[in-house]
Amino acid sequence: MHVTIDTTANPDPQDEHFVERHLSAFNDNDVGASGKTPLSVFVRDETGAIVAGISGYTGWGWLYVQRLWVSESLRGQRMASKMLDAAEREASARGCHGAFIDTFNPNAAKAYQRQGYQPFGVLEDFPIGRSRSFLQKKLKPTVKES
Repeated sequence: MHVTIDTTANPDPQDEHFVERHLSAFNDNDVGASGKTPLSVFVRDETGAIVAGISGYTGWGWLYVQRLWVSESLRGQRMASKMLDAAEREASARGCHGAFIDTFNPNAAKAYQRQGYQPFGVLEDFPIGRSRSFLQKKLKPTVKES
């Protein structure tokens, strides 16, 4: 079989979906279905505008917080902690036993540690001169009332 390697900064969304679908099928066969489900938390002001938020997902019994942002006007008011509490409650209700998050901001890493997250890995010079920290927290799965 003759193959080519195509490197691009502008992949076709269908091509990306193809790879994602096939990797998911492989992983499902290897370790079982992930049950990957999006999980977001939004904080809105009186006009309905988003002023803070979390975006991530639950899967294989874990919450992964991919993005956490708080507007300047709300920083220092424990908004990240409140949003993490909400995300963790929902993840626990979904049966998750753990949560993880990563950051290259040292202040954010300290805030996550105050929330009960423990470091489990560091990637040095990500970006150059900084470190990317990976943190995890044990959750207690609960049953969501219907």
